Amino acid sequence: MGNLAHGRLLRTRSECGSNTSEPFCFFTQTSAPRHGESCSPAKCSLCGSSIPGHAHPPSAMSDSSFLFPDTWWQSDGEIEEETLQLDLETKFLFTHLILVFRSPRPAAMVLERSQDHGRTWKALKYHAWSCEEVFGVAEGSSVTESGATCTSKYSGAFPCTRGEVIYRGLSPWSSVDPYGPVAQDQLMITNLRVKLLQRQQCPCLTKSSEVPVHPPDHYAIYDFIVKGSCLCNGHADQCIPARSYQPNQQGVANMVHGKCVCRHNTAGDHCERCAPLFNDRPWQAANGIMGAPHGCQKCKCNGHASSCHFSQGLWMATGRRSGGVCDQCRHNTEGRRCQSCKRGYYRDASRPKNAADSCKPCTCHPIGSVFQADGHLCDPSNGNCTCKPGVGGPQCDRCLMGYWGLHEHGCRPCDCLGDCDPYTGDCSSGSDVEILYAAADPERQSSNKSETALFRGEELFSALHHSVKCDCEEVAFGSPKHFCSAEFDYVVVVKVMSAHDKGSHVEVEFKIRKVLYQRPQMKIQRESVTLYPESWTIRGCTCPILNPGFEYIVAGHEDWNTGRLLINTKSLVKPWKPTLARKILNIRRKCYGYL
Repeated sequence: MGNLAHGRLLRTRSECGSNTSEPFCFFTQTSAPRHGESCSPAKCSLCGSSIPGHAHPPSAMSDSSFLFPDTWWQSDGEIEEETLQLDLETKFLFTHLILVFRSPRPAAMVLERSQDHGRTWKALKYHAWSCEEVFGVAEGSSVTESGATCTSKYSGAFPCTRGEVIYRGLSPWSSVDPYGPVAQDQLMITNLRVKLLQRQQCPCLTKSSEVPVHPPDHYAIYDFIVKGSCLCNGHADQCIPARSYQPNQQGVANMVHGKCVCRHNTAGDHCERCAPLFNDRPWQAANGIMGAPHGCQKCKCNGHASSCHFSQGLWMATGRRSGGVCDQCRHNTEGRRCQSCKRGYYRDASRPKNAADSCKPCTCHPIGSVFQADGHLCDPSNGNCTCKPGVGGPQCDRCLMGYWGLHEHGCRPCDCLGDCDPYTGDCSSGSDVEILYAAADPERQSSNKSETALFRGEELFSALHHSVKCDCEEVAFGSPKHFCSAEFDYVVVVKVMSAHDKGSHVEVEFKIRKVLYQRPQMKIQRESVTLYPESWTIRGCTCPILNPGFEYIVAGHEDWNTGRLLINTKSLVKPWKPTLARKILNIRRKCYGYL
């Protein structure tokens, strides 16, 4: 709070002695005895703007009344109407005005304010020795639709010097919140203007036996005090110079500046909005009656955004609890709170959610992998890829064994008994060769190195269709005799329906499509059955590979104690093809000649 005029330029229409020095006279009477007016003799002096000690510029009205009590501004003696105007560089709160005249107070004047830097004006108060004579309204009545009333309280000619005019923006007894919209509308200004409409002579002039050589016919004002403060909506205790401020003079102390040093997570020259990352609830001015700060609330952006905006719809939808929406999420995140990874990225569980590298790019092959239901290329929670039919590898970038020709629909099954070239589909050599998939077992390593070839690591999948680096091998049987020596208990065509991780083991649900062979003591029905891959307890994955949704021809053994159908390191699993079934049956018939 302070004098808004202090240190700023006051504009007037005229200044005495601006063209040439001019003499003037005045009365020094300042008191009115109870039974009459006491008049002292008139005194005369000289006014000249270029004469040291005799200049009376507008700036004299806004200097310190304590340090410079006897300085004043004086108008040209020939002017009837005068205007005083204070132009502020930004919005301020204006609480009251005090004018201390050196000349007699005007017979009529009006106080006006602007809130748009002088484009429009509104009257605040009318003063006249007679409201009815000057403005045509009764005392206390409104002169215009603006609601400004007229008073004669401060329009008396006596005292002839140091008479005051006082205006208060709010009544001292008002209970209006000073930061509320009503008070803001009433007190906020960018410009203040006083129109001096009619001079009046000092009563001493008519009573004096000696008429002054130069009768007082000018306006003169000691002090123009505009009490107010910077406009901060209750969110600041300190203000600094606004960007548009241009100093009238250097080194002015105790000046009221216009840019607020905001608190309560607010921002702006007048703390009129929330700071960029604090828009989780709507901005509010502080409550000047209750003392509630109504600070802004921070948005929860998980460290991936530097700003957010307020959504009224979201605010209402959450029961007025949260309305912030994060802007321009960084670090490959998205979502209202930057809580999700963008499409093409997944959350690295080993990194904190607010880490800049918490979202990693998916490595899934764009042709060999299937988009997730939500449109992501990989599982956004762990980065796992879902491969198209016949495609394998952690990135779904290669054809599985028995498939070839990676294209937009996956890989095509090989039209061979064994494997084929993954790029051309050409069958591998050896028409009667069968491939057995087995988990690596040191006790049964083949002595023939040419019969053992490691799977490519990218082609190994668990029965739950997750990428797991199981150390599986493919073992080639050089002749039908080797196949027959395995003594399989059953040969069936199945469709893998689902797989369930039971912790200690995995259960794979199959639907029997066809029973090609079963041991006479067995009774396999064409219905859903459960197979138990033994390799799960050792490797944490199934060897051979069993992908849900695919059909296979399976040759395996029965657990004689439980009757369960087992898939173990001696089982045969091949993707189902009608031609493969015929070849298996032919080999089975040959087995009777070998056994």
